[in-house]
Amino acid sequence: MLRITSRLTAVFAGSLLALSLCGPLPEAEAGARLDKIMQTKTLRVGTPGDYRPFSMHEDGKITGHDIEVIEKIAGELGVKVEYVQSSWPTLAKDYADDKFDVAVGGITRTGARFAFADFLPAYAPFGKVALVRKADKDRFTTLGSLNQPDVRVIKNPGGSNEIFVDTHLTKARVSLHPNNAEIPHMIAEGKGDVMITETNEAIIYSKLDERLHPAFLDNPLTPVNYMGFMLQKDDPDYVRLMNFVWDLLGRRGELGKSADAWLK
Repeated sequence: MLRITSRLTAVFAGSLLALSLCGPLPEAEAGARLDKIMQTKTLRVGTPGDYRPFSMHEDGKITGHDIEVIEKIAGELGVKVEYVQSSWPTLAKDYADDKFDVAVGGITRTGARFAFADFLPAYAPFGKVALVRKADKDRFTTLGSLNQPDVRVIKNPGGSNEIFVDTHLTKARVSLHPNNAEIPHMIAEGKGDVMITETNEAIIYSKLDERLHPAFLDNPLTPVNYMGFMLQKDDPDYVRLMNFVWDLLGRRGELGKSADAWLK
């Protein structure tokens, strides 16, 4: 007789009842990660928490698009979220050390990350842009104008923005700052000239500080790419379930509501 594991029954009681009316259900094998999540009723979520509008530590709490969406996912699973502090330089190591079940916070889907991790479907299309002072907007109009010896670029370590800077701005005066969220203010204050970031973050900070300008919005410095929630992939049932819930929230319009609230 065909059967399904109790953990999936607990998660999808209503959905499985509806599906059973359409025919017999396939057998599902248990996986350790999903078992642990359902037993502890806890989904561990890693995030750097320094990247508006996706994930940001602010006023003693964590907010943002990705935070809202992962809370919705946890709600569908019937579990609570336990946030785990990560960082861009340590994200891959934290993944390998199994410090979280899923990582969020404006994580770019790259081939290098797909080599060791899985991802939920793409969202938030973007290109690389430059956050500069509004007074300098006519100075920085091409990639070549950014890559000059007198241009001070401040980069955050460990992410795709640092890779872009190291690859394309080799002539500029590059300095490292560990807190991504502090760099826009440093640019506005004249402590640097350029911050390489993505479309959404540049728009947010230019609205928060009228001294800043999001350069290259109409013609980004890179082809379009997408963000994604980075999943542990050691349990196929867990990956399949997370994709199911993402799809379910999308079909209900919940993902669209979060995008409208945070990414427009």
